[in-house]
Amino acid sequence: MDQIDRRIVAALQADGRLSNVELAEKVGLSPSPCLRRVRMLEERGVIAGYRAEIGRAAVGLTLTLFVGITVARHSRENAAEVERQLAGIPGLVACHMVSGDADFLAELVVADLAAYERILTDHILTIEAVAQVRSNFSLREVRSGAPLTLP
Repeated sequence: MDQIDRRIVAALQADGRLSNVELAEKVGLSPSPCLRRVRMLEERGVIAGYRAEIGRAAVGLTLTLFVGITVARHSRENAAEVERQLAGIPGLVACHMVSGDADFLAELVVADLAAYERILTDHILTIEAVAQVRSNFSLREVRSGAPLTLP
């Protein structure tokens, strides 16, 4: 990636709704070469997609939780089964296999504590290989969705 590609990525991270003409103007290219570069960045996976960011509170999703999940009897099969079942949980916006006290760290966004209780009892605690669950409730979002700094 050269400096122009970096400027394209930075501009789209700041405003993914820029038209190609606006983007070209911001990065100092004419529209055709700019569009070719954007398509190349998409094909290479540098630009992985475009999406609308939803105001969670505006749609009634006011509770964010970070849930540490520990797997019993560590094995590749158990980890894969937990991973598969976690992927289908409503409200799951991110999930990572991690090192440390937990094996998985899941971010859930739900309407309220009752909604989380239903997810916990109906989904998470029904996974046979889950040994322990620790929930942390977000008190306030400090930062989210920050643009990535490219190496």
